[in-house]
Amino acid sequence: MSRSGVFTSVAAVLLALPAAAQAHLVTSGLGPFYDGALHLLLSPGDLLGLVAAALLAGLRGARAGRLTVIALPMCWLLAGMIGLRLPVAPDLTWLSVLSFMILGVLVAADTRLPAVAAASLGGAYGALHGLLNGTALAAMGAGPSTLFGIVLTVFLLALLTAAAVVPARALWARVAVRVAGSWVVAVGMLMLGWLAQGAA
Repeated sequence: MSRSGVFTSVAAVLLALPAAAQAHLVTSGLGPFYDGALHLLLSPGDLLGLVAAALLAGLRGARAGRLTVIALPMCWLLAGMIGLRLPVAPDLTWLSVLSFMILGVLVAADTRLPAVAAASLGGAYGALHGLLNGTALAAMGAGPSTLFGIVLTVFLLALLTAAAVVPARALWARVAVRVAGSWVVAVGMLMLGWLAQGAA
């Protein structure tokens, strides 16, 4: 067998080996900061509400976008620091799903909210999910570095999403944003169905 054939066979065997699966936190091997960033990107329950909060802020204008981009990660960080110190992780799965569904409904309905109200909703979402992330990190033995990775990713995604929506004035663009909000609600309904089936 030629060298290239041996190399191809070894590569195929290595690629076929199963990797370790983890239920909640993702370990990238790049360190706790990047593990936190990947955790957020691979957690639909966190990510959908974050995107919905940023979409809602963007629909409400530049001031709402700026306030939300500040409130959301700050509340996430503060609540996450509290969660890191809690002895027991609260089971708030239903509330977590309902929180991003509410934001999705507000986006889909293009609800007229003052800028402060939109930012307050984003901050409340950030506080809830920061608390959940903090308690999950504490249970896994992770620390503040992982939380900082999550929060920085929250900040960047909220900033980019709100900044993309704020200048959208055309009817088709606003309808596309509202459709995205309805998809968030649809995913939430599926998740509630799975939770209800698991509880039955």
